[in-house]
Amino acid sequence: MPNSYNMEFNGVILEDTYAEGFPVWAARVIITAVTKEWAYKAATEATGFATSTIGCPCEAGIERFVPASETPDNRPGYAIMLCCGKKALKEQVLERIAECVLTAPTTAVFNGKAGSEEIIPVKLHFFGDGYESKVVVGGINCWSIPIMGGNFVVEEEVGAIKGVAGGNFLIMGDSQMSALIAAEAAVDAISCVPGTITPFPGGVVSSGSKVGSLKYKFMGASTNEKFCPTIREKVPETEIPEGVKAVYEIVIDGVSEAAVKEAMKVGVQAACRVPGVVKITAGNYGGNLGPFKFHLKDCI
Repeated sequence: MPNSYNMEFNGVILEDTYAEGFPVWAARVIITAVTKEWAYKAATEATGFATSTIGCPCEAGIERFVPASETPDNRPGYAIMLCCGKKALKEQVLERIAECVLTAPTTAVFNGKAGSEEIIPVKLHFFGDGYESKVVVGGINCWSIPIMGGNFVVEEEVGAIKGVAGGNFLIMGDSQMSALIAAEAAVDAISCVPGTITPFPGGVVSSGSKVGSLKYKFMGASTNEKFCPTIREKVPETEIPEGVKAVYEIVIDGVSEAAVKEAMKVGVQAACRVPGVVKITAGNYGGNLGPFKFHLKDCI
């Protein structure tokens, strides 16, 4: 039975706790291509190895599909977001466009206009080795770089904004599949919230971690044993209720506190509608990680 300070939504226990967010810088880039499929392939490459800043150079993900009617060159595309510190963000935007999008067939890149607090220069036209030229696409000044597959068009300034990372909630299910289906439902719901991403594989975290290690001092992070169902009986202070067989975490980054809050709300509610979900909780560091608090009670 839930404690008196917990709540319920659709029969699912929501712990009276909060997710702790911290400030980051966020940039948004629109990648277009001759087909939706090629735009998606480029967007997927550009957001690779970007799940957590614990071990990755940034956190990144696909925000949404952008139809041809909304892109500067009238071709289908995808908006991606990249989140990290300001200095690192400049490097990540340039490197990921240069290595993962310029190299993909038929692609073009445009400023996704996350904001204008910071302008990131994307000086890729030098790759043209003097054969590059200035062009106007959809009323936007761009560079056209001749490449083997045709021409690569790129808008060379990308806007960035102070965003929020670390929104999160944990889904506890009575089976691995119930928890996973609920996590998928949550990610699908969050994908409809503009200005947010879920940077982990498929938007779902399987190996939630804690800071440091109890046994191996050289580890900066290690398994969060309190949330591991298979060792529930071995952990004195386990957070796993009886009957819970799997836990999946959803991590959310966004362009604003309001965007992350809305993503938390729709994600939690979607997860609670899946049969077999027992409890929803969230992770925080007692307010020591960042200034943003996303209370689960605000999700219902």
